[in-house]
Amino acid sequence: MEKIKVMIVDDHEMVRLGMKTYLLMEERIDFLGEAKSGNEAVRLAKIYQPDVILMDLLMEDGNGIEATEKILTYLNGCKIIILTSYYDDEKVFPAIEAGAHSYLLKTASAEEVTSAIYKAAKGESVIASKVADKMMTRFRPQERKPHEDLTVRELEVLECLGEGMTNQEISDTLFIGIKTVKTHVSNILSKLGVADRTQAAIYANRNGIVYKKG
Repeated sequence: MEKIKVMIVDDHEMVRLGMKTYLLMEERIDFLGEAKSGNEAVRLAKIYQPDVILMDLLMEDGNGIEATEKILTYLNGCKIIILTSYYDDEKVFPAIEAGAHSYLLKTASAEEVTSAIYKAAKGESVIASKVADKMMTRFRPQERKPHEDLTVRELEVLECLGEGMTNQEISDTLFIGIKTVKTHVSNILSKLGVADRTQAAIYANRNGIVYKKG
């Protein structure tokens, strides 16, 4: 049985020691070594040629994102598992974009980490639930706002409503007939799902449709 070659990168000695101790007990894992910084990881990865790297994010002398990008330029087949305490947008998305294969939090159990290693070796990704939620939120299509379905002319009429104009004033401003104004207003109320022109005016102001003069 071919073993999975694994390397640990973390600037905390106790984290490295704990993971090393656990990985050494796994028969299917060949523990290659450890690095305490991103730049050291880049150097050692060239020597060890690991299959999987457990990579911390925030470290002195080269962070995990930079190290991930550099390592994957010459180790295409290597799977990098981010193992960190951080799951804010500024860390998650740059790490994924850098090529990280999986993203785990340090609250994960040793069993969960080793399971992620085995899955990474088979090409399967593991994303911590909190991180997955962020990714879903970011890439979920944004709900369209009602006014996005208005025509250009209807938006102009809505802006006039937002400024408190009467139908006659709208007619004079846009050079259209009163009957046409009434038709546009009726369509606007229907598309926005509001009851009257006052509510339409409030909507226009709340959604930045009315140009603020001065």
